[in-house]
Amino acid sequence: MSLLERGDKAYLLLADGTIFEGLHFGVKGTALGEVVFTTGMTAYQETLTDPSYYGQLVTQTFPLIGNYGVNQADSESAQSYIGGYIVREWCDAPSNFRMEGNIDEFLKEQNIVGIYNIDTRKLTRIIREVGVMNGMITTEDPFSKKEELLEQIRAYEIKNAIVSVTGTEIRTYCGDETPKYKVALYDFGYKRNIRNELVKRGCEVVVVPAQTTAKELREIAPDGIMLSNGPGDPSENQEIIQNVREIAALSIPIFGICLGHQLLALSQGCVTEKLKYGHRGANQPVIDLASHRTYVTSQNHGYAVVGESLDPEIGEVSHINANDQTCEGIRYKKINAFTVQFHPEAHGGPLDTVYLFDEFISVMEKEKGALCH
Repeated sequence: MSLLERGDKAYLLLADGTIFEGLHFGVKGTALGEVVFTTGMTAYQETLTDPSYYGQLVTQTFPLIGNYGVNQADSESAQSYIGGYIVREWCDAPSNFRMEGNIDEFLKEQNIVGIYNIDTRKLTRIIREVGVMNGMITTEDPFSKKEELLEQIRAYEIKNAIVSVTGTEIRTYCGDETPKYKVALYDFGYKRNIRNELVKRGCEVVVVPAQTTAKELREIAPDGIMLSNGPGDPSENQEIIQNVREIAALSIPIFGICLGHQLLALSQGCVTEKLKYGHRGANQPVIDLASHRTYVTSQNHGYAVVGESLDPEIGEVSHINANDQTCEGIRYKKINAFTVQFHPEAHGGPLDTVYLFDEFISVMEKEKGALCH
């Protein structure tokens, strides 16, 4: 009997009433969330542990997931924050020298409800045509109380996302050699590889909670500030946006990624919009407007900065998405900052834009040199 023919039944119920019948893996139960899809062919473990997926039911468009197993080293955070997991087929006999378990075991450890053996191509087409919508994965029969379940699904909202994923303590990380720079990494739900890319470039990385104030930041005395990725609607975080505005006024070099890019833009008078189905995967083409080069990037976001809302005296759009021309980066004129919507740290994904970390190091070096003189 093949994997696609065994297992208990599970169901995916969408807000429009569509029901997919499949099989269950992970834990049994019911999970509510916003149904999204990611196009990555690999890096499923990094997807599962990316805090930016908080409150979402994540669909993998690639048909076979889990063929190289899972291991502790590839996790992007200490736990998974996704609401549920949707795949066509998962591999119950993975093979890799780094493997420490399979994906079903991982889901069980993380208390995640999963469904497989559904037509993920059809599901992806629905989301592309209609837009992201709420849904529910359940191992219970949804037909007998469908209308009641639909009320729950349609009422679902992702709220307090940053508060739900940020750390509560300051933590410091550095390599074996004496660090050259100190970077304050704001934890809005950061991916570990952002920290790793800074550490390998000689930085002492001080990870601070999302609510850390400008006054508290001055006491840390960083050479640079990293505004991390994270989940949810950026515009709901008014207190953090005000705080970021005050942080930007300190004139310390800032590099923002994903949600950090959006929060800084909002603090400078821009507006954000929700995309129809977002950009999620490791193959998103981005155009650098200065060099006219196109880079393949890793992305995970459902909101974007409206480029036209940026005051040209404050900054300029530096990158755009080649598919839909949405804003993918900003270089600021009045504050010492640059930000990108995509993920230069990748993990997983292409390393085309990892040079931006080197640019951030150069900005800090230049600023330190200016202070010495």
